[in-house]
Amino acid sequence: MRIWVDGELYEAAEARVSVLDHGLTVGDGVFETVKVTEGETFALTRHLDRLARSARGLGLAEPDPDEVRRACAAVVGANPSSFARLRVTYTGGPSPLGSDRGDAGPTLVVALADAPRRPDTTAVITVPWPRNERSAVSGLKTTSYAENVVALARAHERGASEALFGNTVGQLCEGTGSNVFVVLDGELHTPPLSSGCLAGVTRALTVEWTGARETDLPLDVLERAEEVFLTSTTRDVQAVHRVDGRLLAEAPGPVTTKAMRIFEERAAADRDPRLP
Repeated sequence: MRIWVDGELYEAAEARVSVLDHGLTVGDGVFETVKVTEGETFALTRHLDRLARSARGLGLAEPDPDEVRRACAAVVGANPSSFARLRVTYTGGPSPLGSDRGDAGPTLVVALADAPRRPDTTAVITVPWPRNERSAVSGLKTTSYAENVVALARAHERGASEALFGNTVGQLCEGTGSNVFVVLDGELHTPPLSSGCLAGVTRALTVEWTGARETDLPLDVLERAEEVFLTSTTRDVQAVHRVDGRLLAEAPGPVTTKAMRIFEERAAADRDPRLP
């Protein structure tokens, strides 16, 4: 594997960042994960736009989009794969120990790894730790992912691939690395960004392409929803067949099946769908 670090490609064993990098010491960084299929990225423009928004939200200088594109192209070209995730990480760079940011400039790392193809359905659990929809980093895709690591580990212990969070007012929010959609009375809904969920690229495309409604939903909607599905970069649209102890025996249901088909067709027709 060859990895891009601050303007150059390195073999994985030789790639280095400072042990004082703020992304390592305090999680002062942002990132994007981009799907790569047969050497072609998907929705790269939207991902880079969100990377810039997340950087602004942390008070980091915006990354140079041309440099990031060059880095992505170099890494994809150097690491042939049929299906992979491309990870773009942008941090505050070498800094003093503590929360103060240094003046050495940011760090940019781009890496690629093969990804497994997701099954059509999966199991999820809910966890008792709420997302803080009023947090200073709410809605930003930061490298501070320890909360997600803990929640996902619990999901794996219980035979699930994802953990779903509510927020501080008891509304359904998101997964550790996914957005969630539910079907109620035949209509498709997903939590609004005000719930504290990440503005997922796949989420946004699914809303645009299916007409899903953004709705404040109580966390217990998962106990009565007719269908549930997840969206994310490497899942696309993935049906849920179990939520905690509740089985959804017919997953994927008709609404989810339609959403899966629409997403697959639209994504195949346009590999870099821009904002409307």
